[in-house]
Amino acid sequence: MYLDPTYILLLPGLILAMIAQAKMKSAYQHYSREESESGYAGMRIAQALLQDSGVDGVEVVMGQGQLTDHYDPRQRKIVLSPGVYSGTSVAAVAIAAHETGHAIQHSESYIPLSFRSLLAPGARASSTVALPLFFIGLILGSYSLTQIGIYLFTAVVIFQLVTLPVEFNASRRALSALGGGGYVTEEEYPMARKVLSAAALTYVASLAVSLLQLMRLLALSGRRRR
Repeated sequence: MYLDPTYILLLPGLILAMIAQAKMKSAYQHYSREESESGYAGMRIAQALLQDSGVDGVEVVMGQGQLTDHYDPRQRKIVLSPGVYSGTSVAAVAIAAHETGHAIQHSESYIPLSFRSLLAPGARASSTVALPLFFIGLILGSYSLTQIGIYLFTAVVIFQLVTLPVEFNASRRALSALGGGGYVTEEEYPMARKVLSAAALTYVASLAVSLLQLMRLLALSGRRRR
């Protein structure tokens, strides 16, 4: 397997993923050193944007780790990493606003978010078992197992595809709310956009890797069947 020439199919996606991660890390570190003129911490920004949007019942809490920020629709919680929760930098403000965008999507029953939430449990399970099933089927010569693995991995790709409009829309909402509410200055606005654009690229890269992996699985399955 290690000498399998189909590995080369993954190379462009892996390179893009490394570039995306490097850009995200660089943007976060750079704009974490740029203090916002508003002086609002990420937690305060999230609360203010929720209030501006008329969204009630969403709690803003501090999580753990770095860049672990997310919105939990089941518990209706915006979970911000310590650096974003307490930070007053442009990066912290942008990320907090982005996660608040997801909470606003949820309150408005934004269809792509609802669809993603519906797919999430199955996608998580599929991502765990798809590749092991496929390669077990390949080793045993079981076409049925390889096809099940491909179907399950396709579900993961669909989930990642649906994720893109959800993330892009949350960033658009964040930038609009930050600019419209006067939470960032004209000079800070493009900085916030760069942070969110870098974050969006990581989702694009993840989808690219998965699509290329799916192509590889199809190639392996077809070759073995012949």
